[in-house]
Amino acid sequence: MISNRQSPLTPLAQDALDALVNALPSDGELTYEQAYATLKDREELEQPAAEDIIERLYMRGHIYEVEGKIRLTDHRPE
Repeated sequence: MISNRQSPLTPLAQDALDALVNALPSDGELTYEQAYATLKDREELEQPAAEDIIERLYMRGHIYEVEGKIRLTDHRPE
């Protein structure tokens, strides 16, 4: 039997997701430049690595894009 559950994120991807959540402004979205800068500052990832992590998070449904900006799935601005 095949499980419908996705495999968990790698520790690096989870750390990156946590960093993006913590950097999320009150409007609930980040530009790609803000996301790359956050991952560089908090996770020491250069842009190519940050792009890869963001793509992985997108492909797994943890983030999505609206009008060129990144939003996090199941995250509501307070």
